[in-house]
Amino acid sequence: RFGRAQVDLFASPESSHCQLFYSLTEAPLGRDALAHSWPRGLLNLLAQTLCKIREDEEQVLLVAPYWPTRTCPFLEDSPEEGPSFSGGGHDLAPASRPVEPPRVAPGRDTADLAGLPQAVVDTITQAKAPSTRQAYALKWGLFADWCSSRREDPQRCSIGVVLAFLQVGLEQRLSPSTLKVYVAAIAVHHDAVDGRSLGKHHLITRFLRGARRLKPPRPRLFPSWDLSVVLWGLRGAPFEPLGSVEPKFLSLKTALLTVLASIKRVGDLQAFSVNEECLEFGLADSHVILRPRPGYVPKVPTTPFRDQVVNLQALPLEEADPALALLCPVRALRIHVDRTRSFRCSEQLFVCFGGQQKGNAVSKQRLAHWVVDAITLAYESQGEPCLLGVRAHSTRSVASFYALAHGASLADICRAAGWATPNTFARFYNLRLEPVSSR
Repeated sequence: RFGRAQVDLFASPESSHCQLFYSLTEAPLGRDALAHSWPRGLLNLLAQTLCKIREDEEQVLLVAPYWPTRTCPFLEDSPEEGPSFSGGGHDLAPASRPVEPPRVAPGRDTADLAGLPQAVVDTITQAKAPSTRQAYALKWGLFADWCSSRREDPQRCSIGVVLAFLQVGLEQRLSPSTLKVYVAAIAVHHDAVDGRSLGKHHLITRFLRGARRLKPPRPRLFPSWDLSVVLWGLRGAPFEPLGSVEPKFLSLKTALLTVLASIKRVGDLQAFSVNEECLEFGLADSHVILRPRPGYVPKVPTTPFRDQVVNLQALPLEEADPALALLCPVRALRIHVDRTRSFRCSEQLFVCFGGQQKGNAVSKQRLAHWVVDAITLAYESQGEPCLLGVRAHSTRSVASFYALAHGASLADICRAAGWATPNTFARFYNLRLEPVSSR
């Protein structure tokens, strides 16, 4: 009913039901479940688990004790509906969720916003994205519970209490970037210290700097999938003939080709629109220009608008390899736009292809699933084993590495990907592979 399990979390060599399993602590045959990425597919411990599930947007089968008298604070105010699934897995888009009402943080905001009309308060609280507000509320709830168990006031506790909480997280193998989010969430609610925000306190900044030295980021130096295998898979069934395949395979292939050719984030992909001001095909579909919808703010807000625009050239027909045209992103986008016109209810470029949400705008999380599913299906079509641990974000490192290996300038790659400096590519995205051939 729920699909076949790929990994057993919080298991041991004796209790595991899967070949791949994680344990509670590092062991010769196990890995810490809370310190590693989970392949798709306790009060204090349960809270950490649910926190990771929400942060990583995982889909898991959770077997937990039934504790009607115990609660998880960060879930109490989350009347969200789960995703709507078909019998074939997670092919359909998630059901629509109610918009989270704006929340005023206690402490500083209470005094600053006191006496203002409610409409003004609602507008001010919208300064942060809903996902940011949700993440902050979740982490603040965990910190507040931790303080309550120690009879500390989370709003007015000393810097030492905050540092002790961060140290516990560091010892539980939370990454420095995650600890930084905790600091930002606590700073929103905590009273100012010496007239300054908690996040700017010199001890907090030095702690985070020390955490980064103790636990430097470890980017993946080798891709978890082979681009050549995926491209071969996209040239055949179930992705071709593209004009008549199921809308599911059309959407998956188009999303993957677009994200590979543009080196954009999935969030940038979601911002593209079919509005005539945002989508422009060249004469005889020689190229396509994709512009983000008006008002879209990229992850790097300083990115110039010209760098947010994607101009994809059509692949030329080659006598030596006529099937190469089957990988043309311009062709895929043209067919996708034409075939979804009859049922689309949104101007967003990518829309749901089935279920109750058919035609509605697809979420960023669902787009990421599409990219991963396209890679997995391409492998399966070649008779290769199913992959584990593939992430949609890996397309940026794979595509940028191949572009650099084929002669693209590093400046052009950084401009297309939205990286402020080449250091970002060198530190986090440059793969350690031998130079690839011109094929």
